[in-house]
Amino acid sequence: MPLEAHEPIKAIPVRHTGRWIAGALVVLLTFAALYSITTNPRFEWDIVRQFFFSSRVFYGLGLTLELTVISMAIGIALGIVLAVMRLSPNALVSGSAWFYIWFFRGTPVLVQIIFWFNITALYPVIGWGRFTLNANALITPLIAAILALGLNEAAYMAEIVRAGILSVDEGQSEAASALGMSRLLTLRRIVLPQAMRVIIPPTGNETISMLKTTSLVSVIAVTELLYSVQLIYSVNYRTIPLLIVASIWYILVTTILSIGQFYIERYYGRGATRSLPATPLQKVRRFFISLTNGVPSHE
Repeated sequence: MPLEAHEPIKAIPVRHTGRWIAGALVVLLTFAALYSITTNPRFEWDIVRQFFFSSRVFYGLGLTLELTVISMAIGIALGIVLAVMRLSPNALVSGSAWFYIWFFRGTPVLVQIIFWFNITALYPVIGWGRFTLNANALITPLIAAILALGLNEAAYMAEIVRAGILSVDEGQSEAASALGMSRLLTLRRIVLPQAMRVIIPPTGNETISMLKTTSLVSVIAVTELLYSVQLIYSVNYRTIPLLIVASIWYILVTTILSIGQFYIERYYGRGATRSLPATPLQKVRRFFISLTNGVPSHE
């Protein structure tokens, strides 16, 4: 008996009505928010444009970036040392690193900033014998801010680095030891390069967080971005527009750091997965293709 010819099956894609309704609500709310922001005269966008490229704002932005870079450098360097100390078989070394991490993670960074700013009340003179320095001249507000931010960040970076080191299989260290490599050489050449895949993402988050945490040093009159706009609106009383200026600059720098973090993560993620994560441009392209074809994007 001859086989009957069957018509090809026409696959009908599932209609996601709820998704389209949710998307329409998001678009509607976004449009309403943008309309309110652009038409409300109390935002004073002309003042925002006037001070957005102000030299005083640029100076504060530069100091914010400087604080971020220096504090993160101190935090990363000291954090690696503390992480290695925490993993030391010597109980005294491990215990001292644990105490440092416990203390700095247990006290608010704002308290630490104010404490370092007033450290001269405890030690008016720093040194020994003839070699002494006036603490007021040595611990300036900027130095106090760097010490507070850097030493506090080291406690968090120590735990991040320690987690990265522990993520590497112990067999790697055992094989290196069998080849006659020292513990430090093994850590530098074998363990840390493999741990970077785990260390990089939270380190990028800590860097972005540090950028915004620098605003706390305004309480000790360090003229970073926030304090710079505070000085301006204390004179012209345009508080909201100047805060918008600072917020936009924070968002711009944070966006740049986020893009850099993505590509660094992508670099160290090579070999860990079968395919590298899509770049932002690739995600946008796939999104519009999915809209055109009517197929939801899962990227």
